[in-house]
Amino acid sequence: MEKNKPVSLLYDFASIIVTGIVAIAIIFTFFFRTADVSGSSMVPTLNDKDVLMITAHQKEVKYGDIVIITQPNAFNEPLVKRVIATAGQTIDIDFDEGVVYVDGQALEEDYIAEETHRQEDFEGPVTVPEGHVFVMGDNRNNSSDSRSALVGFIDTRYIYGKVIGRIFPYGSWDVYK
Repeated sequence: MEKNKPVSLLYDFASIIVTGIVAIAIIFTFFFRTADVSGSSMVPTLNDKDVLMITAHQKEVKYGDIVIITQPNAFNEPLVKRVIATAGQTIDIDFDEGVVYVDGQALEEDYIAEETHRQEDFEGPVTVPEGHVFVMGDNRNNSSDSRSALVGFIDTRYIYGKVIGRIFPYGSWDVYK
């Protein structure tokens, strides 16, 4: 009986490890995913190399949500941006004043680095088509986003997930302050 004890302990240990790996795989496949931030377009909210936890399947997004976008673009990489307007809403930007308007109302954007003065090739006002969103980076004057034809409106089918919080750096989870 004593001879089987080490084998039994090894089997129990292996069983616990395998069960843990399977549980983590299920959680990160069906409920949550991670994504890395690349670049400075979301400063001051997010920084280059931040690691984010995102929802695995995001169907509905609203103004203010930070999303990961996999829509093909000129940069050939996923983008991290904030939803500014959804289908049917009209966007206009006063680049002299640096103010973004949605449906004629100026947005209160305490999350941006500075006012919006970089125009890209945006000619407003524009209405967001059905099944799409208009996104912008929080670092407005250093972000390629829906103001540019290189990105344009985002088809909601290409929204990989909504950011829930920041995993790394540790201690700075809340990105929606």
